[in-house]
Amino acid sequence: MSTTEPLVDTPFAKRVVIANCLVPAVLLVRDAFGHHLGVNDVNFAIRTTGLIGLVLITLALLVTPLRAITGWQRLISVRRNLGVIAFAYLSAHFLIFYWWDRQGSVASTLNEIVMRRYLWFGTGALVLMMPLALTSTDAMVLRVGARRWKALQRLAYVIAVSAVLHYYLLVKSDTRQPLAFAAVIGALLLYRVVAHYVHLRGEVRAARAKAASAPARPMRKAFWSGELVITRIFVESPDVKTFRLAAVDGGPLPFTHTAGQYLNLALTIDGTRVNRSYTIASPPTRTAYCEISVKRSAGGYGSHHLHDTWREGQRVKVSAPAGKFVLAGAATNAPRVVLIAGGIGITPMMSVIRSLTDRGWPGEIYLLFSVKTVRDFVFREELEYLQARFPTLRTRVLVSRDPDTPWEGPRGQITREVIADFVPDLRTGPVLLCGPDPMMSAMRAILVGMGIPDGDVRQEAFVSRPPVDEGSSAAEGTGSDAPGDSLDTLNDGVLATVSFTRSKKTIAVSREQTLLDGAEANGIDLPFECRSGICGQCKTHLVAGRVRMDAQDALSAADRTRGFILACQAHALTNLEIEA
Repeated sequence: MSTTEPLVDTPFAKRVVIANCLVPAVLLVRDAFGHHLGVNDVNFAIRTTGLIGLVLITLALLVTPLRAITGWQRLISVRRNLGVIAFAYLSAHFLIFYWWDRQGSVASTLNEIVMRRYLWFGTGALVLMMPLALTSTDAMVLRVGARRWKALQRLAYVIAVSAVLHYYLLVKSDTRQPLAFAAVIGALLLYRVVAHYVHLRGEVRAARAKAASAPARPMRKAFWSGELVITRIFVESPDVKTFRLAAVDGGPLPFTHTAGQYLNLALTIDGTRVNRSYTIASPPTRTAYCEISVKRSAGGYGSHHLHDTWREGQRVKVSAPAGKFVLAGAATNAPRVVLIAGGIGITPMMSVIRSLTDRGWPGEIYLLFSVKTVRDFVFREELEYLQARFPTLRTRVLVSRDPDTPWEGPRGQITREVIADFVPDLRTGPVLLCGPDPMMSAMRAILVGMGIPDGDVRQEAFVSRPPVDEGSSAAEGTGSDAPGDSLDTLNDGVLATVSFTRSKKTIAVSREQTLLDGAEANGIDLPFECRSGICGQCKTHLVAGRVRMDAQDALSAADRTRGFILACQAHALTNLEIEA
């Protein structure tokens, strides 16, 4: 999502659009009952409803170019609302003509349509709008199929042209208004033709560039799988251990990673194969080893196994790297990065801090760290050491409980006031969040409320269906971006099986593919529009399995509770069953 996009809640935006579109109808009904429509009240009502319908059709057509020009992806969410309300006004336009002008006579109405050329175009536009209105719901979009539905939407331009011709032929003398509509709709149609041409040319150029560069680009596996050896085990606190893993041959790591990514472990616990994922706490700048810091959590099957059985010199099966909870791309050029962690969510933040300080990153680093007790403050000595060496690193640690243990720092929760006091003039990100789900949700709400663009706040999101008995789907010892410890997760490089219950098809996808990409590659038609998690057209019910989503702006809290996911943003972590 563009960082300049206005922070508008999608359901609220829809309600505002609907309310504003209904205002003319309310005023028209009020004036009709008050006999304020003039001498020819029926004609006034017919023309008013028709004009409003044409305005709304034009506004609906404006959404796509306006979204492309401004980058405001959320505009797409109100386009269908505008179209449906336009159909309602034009239906009222016809019904008033039929009931009051033609006295409810079918024969008289049909005769008038046949005799009046302008009515040919008006009636045609209304008839063409019917299939668009009937397929405007999410359920109908799914039933029709994405490709057919998108093709059907092209009727909107035929409808608009027909409506303008209807208006032009109707007024006869003063044609300024219909000509103005014709100019706007003509410009929009020209824009779509040019944009389509530019898009095709871009695809051709990209394909040629890819073909030209392919021979010179060395091929390498997307994932590495194999064995690493445990070279050191550090006790960070009574319930947190750091495990240092290195290449078996003593050389550099057989993979590279980005700060914030995680690795996957293939464990054997009591004779059962168990997959677990943990964030890499060490920085990518240190290529001789990687480290994971794991908290022994209550009921944590995997963490108890690591704490109780792992020994130095032992070999472990690993695949890595994975995850998109990273500080990369344009974010690395920002003048400042803000890190907010809770509990063992400090692990990816340590990878980021270590990476930035190793490279002498010139920007400012702000770390807000919330712990329950003083003993939960892991990496304390290292953070104090780094602060002394790097004045650009600033940390503030809050202890929320443990009143009996001496503590020289602040106590309590991280609040808006704490953030504003610690980070001066905080208006933009990047901001990285990692910790328990309730904390991350609260922090995101606070940050967005402070005016920080939602797209500048990074955290990973997971949806699990159905619930399991072992507890939360949040990962132990990993932070927000890794799969949970309570459910087995497929190793990277292992394809997930995805069953589509409505399409009666089963496909295989990698964890790097979105479900939408996988469906398209296998001829399964899923609805979509923005591909950025904003419009919600690809909303799909997850019947069974577990996914990671890069973004989920279009999902309400109720959607997430009911197990809905966005196919354009969802990556399979396990085998899945999808209601599509």
